[in-house]
Amino acid sequence: LPFVQLDIYRKVPKDLTQPTYTGAVVSIICCVFMLFLFLSELKGFIATEIVNELYVDDPDKNSGGKIDVSLNISLPNLHCDLVGLDIQDEMGRHEVGHIDNSMKVPLNHGYGCRFEGEFTINKVPGNFHVSTHSATAQPQSPDMTHLIHKLAFGEKLQVQNVQGAFNALGGADRLSSNPLASHDYILKIVPTVYEDLSGKQRFSYQYTVANKEYVAYSHTGRIIPAIWYRYDLSPITVKYTEKRQPLYRFITTICAIIGGTFTVAGIIDSCIFTASEAWKKIQIGKMS
Repeated sequence: LPFVQLDIYRKVPKDLTQPTYTGAVVSIICCVFMLFLFLSELKGFIATEIVNELYVDDPDKNSGGKIDVSLNISLPNLHCDLVGLDIQDEMGRHEVGHIDNSMKVPLNHGYGCRFEGEFTINKVPGNFHVSTHSATAQPQSPDMTHLIHKLAFGEKLQVQNVQGAFNALGGADRLSSNPLASHDYILKIVPTVYEDLSGKQRFSYQYTVANKEYVAYSHTGRIIPAIWYRYDLSPITVKYTEKRQPLYRFITTICAIIGGTFTVAGIIDSCIFTASEAWKKIQIGKMS
């Protein structure tokens, strides 16, 4: 039939084929090798890849020009009545003794304090600092030794494959420093975007930090230490995107594995069989 003539996969009758031990060994190795490659590709297809990129833009334009800040710090030698948070920036904001969404927990039988607060800052250079400036009466020798548990900006990201500096100051221990010293933490805040497979975006911020310690005197000659966090925003945004290998690429790779493995195995088997037959002829020739 003319239609049958279009078959490019012509069949060889079984009585014209010859099974061999080497062919069986090559076939088993071929199947094991294909199974290994298939499982490797399947693992890669199921797994999610995190791709990062850099660009210049403000990613969270719906934030109203604000950044959420979460601060948790312990001052084991400063009474809670003396601890306060002050915020100021280049837009003219100057707030002394910020108390909204903040909590003070006494430590060391009331001699120390842990300050926990959540507040917002404007997306302009500025600073916020923990000090005694808001206290009704300034202490003679305020002790600013401290331990920072957390300082984070923006939404909290809990992603296993993203290792970033979202809480770079977490665990910073200044308990053995000069009690009367001021501490300057200079922060460079980097906007960060995480986009999952569904396209949902979460906005957070990483930051780098440099610090210095010094003794500051007021105009009256008194020492008034504070813990300063001076920040500026980077114009560069880091974006993490979840990606998964498309199905068509997975199918193409599997077809390439099967076809390539069978082709190479067929060549190897053919070479072994040809060499074996030639060796048999040589041995027969010697015997005759």
